[in-house]
Amino acid sequence: MQKGTSTAVGVLLGFALDRAFGDPRRWHPVAGFGSAAGALESVTYADRRAAGVAHEVLLVGAVVGLGLGVRRGGWPVTALATWTVLGGHSLARVGRDMADQLEAGDLAAARALLPSLCGRDPEALDADGLARAAVESIAENTSDATVAPLVWGGIAGVPGLLGYRAINTLDAMIGYRNARYRNFGWAAARVDDVANLLPARLAGLLTVALAPLIGGRPAAAFRAWRHDAAKHPSPNAGVVEASMAGALGVTLGGVTEYRHGTELRPTLGTGPAPAIGDLQRAVRMSEAVQLASVAVVALWSLARNRFRWQAN
Repeated sequence: MQKGTSTAVGVLLGFALDRAFGDPRRWHPVAGFGSAAGALESVTYADRRAAGVAHEVLLVGAVVGLGLGVRRGGWPVTALATWTVLGGHSLARVGRDMADQLEAGDLAAARALLPSLCGRDPEALDADGLARAAVESIAENTSDATVAPLVWGGIAGVPGLLGYRAINTLDAMIGYRNARYRNFGWAAARVDDVANLLPARLAGLLTVALAPLIGGRPAAAFRAWRHDAAKHPSPNAGVVEASMAGALGVTLGGVTEYRHGTELRPTLGTGPAPAIGDLQRAVRMSEAVQLASVAVVALWSLARNRFRWQAN
């Protein structure tokens, strides 16, 4: 089987496995990587950027090396790697559960679910705040948990799949601007920004194109992206959150409560604050974008394969 065909088959099968089974319940490789990264940090940590660069290179390099070593296994290995690094099924499931709990008026249960989506302080949020936090997190994590690993799988196969997940996991662990990680986590945050530049824009384009599926307008989604994305402190989260806000016809951003304190985020989009129904629509959009992204990556892999065949 040619390389492009093997990649297409592998990512499609891995995506189907994620849809059917979600994340592995036990012995998840990403959790194992996180434990290893935490253990290594006790050795490599210093309040210097150079130490953070070394930490990033060691961990990401080891994972990419593993990918290079196993990639000759063909589409079965690609499928297993894809399933391992995707988190779209779990993201949509938690989003639906959150909407169900909010609709039932059970704020305690909804607050218990929020840490599965983001790092905000659930105790500081009412029903509207929980809905907004969930919508913003679903928008960002649709790109991070599905679109980005698929894109990197299409570009670089198994090393791309595993390498991206390592980069994103390290950013989630140490890519903060607090006293401990402002310097040590600098490399993790910057590498993650670069790795997500293309995937976030693909996710934004798909959100614009698919806006009618949730009763939105592509023009409104694109306008919110063009007008508001650059306000966001993240070059990538701003794209996906603004386009989602425009597709839903709501306003995201504003006062944001984290455990470490309160931040004032820029507003994205126009309209009312998101309600429970908007959270349900955001989950449907996330699933549509995920499905469209795997189709795009598979078709691109097949087209690249055909181009190489014609060139030869």
